[in-house]
Amino acid sequence: MSSERLSRLDDVMQRYVDEQFLAGSVTLVLKNGKIVYHKAMGMRDVEIGDPMEVDDLFRIASQTKAIVTLAVLILQEQGKLSIREPVGTYLPEWQHTTVAVANEDGYDVVPADRAITIRDLMTHRAGVGWGSQVARAEWEAADLMYWYLADREEGIQEIVRTIASLPMDAQPGERYVYGLGIDVLGALIEVVSGQPLDEFLDEHLFIPLGMVDTHFFVPPEKSDRLAVVYGGTEQGLVRLSTEGHYEGQGHYVDGPRATFGGGAGLVSTAHDYARFLQMVVNGGELDGKRILSPTTVDLVLSNHIGESNLGAGRKMGLGFELITDLGAYGLPGAEGQFSWGGAYHTTYFASPRDNMVVVYLTQIMNAKPGLTDHNRLRALTYQAIVN
Repeated sequence: MSSERLSRLDDVMQRYVDEQFLAGSVTLVLKNGKIVYHKAMGMRDVEIGDPMEVDDLFRIASQTKAIVTLAVLILQEQGKLSIREPVGTYLPEWQHTTVAVANEDGYDVVPADRAITIRDLMTHRAGVGWGSQVARAEWEAADLMYWYLADREEGIQEIVRTIASLPMDAQPGERYVYGLGIDVLGALIEVVSGQPLDEFLDEHLFIPLGMVDTHFFVPPEKSDRLAVVYGGTEQGLVRLSTEGHYEGQGHYVDGPRATFGGGAGLVSTAHDYARFLQMVVNGGELDGKRILSPTTVDLVLSNHIGESNLGAGRKMGLGFELITDLGAYGLPGAEGQFSWGGAYHTTYFASPRDNMVVVYLTQIMNAKPGLTDHNRLRALTYQAIVN
């Protein structure tokens, strides 16, 4: 990659800070497993004037999903489950689920056509949402209208039992429904492995990969590295309150620390998350540590939704969105690129073809109109590949 061309990122990312779209950000680019760009912009905490540092911690929200999805595949490699099996094989409450079907008077609750499989959950085709579509009142009564679970005082297995009792938004395999499905996988990992989710991830992913700053809850000694969440307004940035669910600063430091949310619970750094992605790019290995077999990684990066699409040129792998038609996608990239993001405006993408990993972390909710950083990031990283 051209370092001169990569340096174009500097002015563009700084402009989003100067124009108060963002308080700060960290961008990291790996090429052939080596860091070629790693810079922090702006402030971790505007009010106290604390500059953003490259090792600051961010709430990565749905970037947790790929980690937990691949953790399930570790269990498959250990012979402890098959992802084509019904999840009810291991979580009895999921053997017989129901679906809410809308009608003129509201909705009917009917039995599911078939059992939900583990792979249904991994590809967001289990019908498990947040109750925001049909049976909204029942999900609201169960206080499960959000992806955010860090304020809960019960463990993930108890929460997942409650989810199983509620009517789903679609029949298993019928269509893409984004919601709490990966949290169900977190409970599955606990039951099958006999370990709490955080311990399983530490043993099988975080410690072997050297992801020393990835946690469900921030250790007290690291709390001064957690980036502050801001909201965007036409007048500029507003520091969000410490109250509420995901729309505030959250409970990652002072919460009950009881629920390991497999769908959106982790905090991490750009460096840690890039190591996880590089392992996938490498076919399941990093620095001599084999996490998954190359055949499993091939399965991860395959289309699992047939003729359906996530959007133009995009399919769903296991835990990742895939670019399968670059022309239809319409932005700089590569066929085979895999990606996802998080609710706090974080994103990442990685290209096995180019042996490139890009991680971009910031903390903004409800950004003001005109924030184009994600598309600019794609263009500016790919234009720097010159050989």
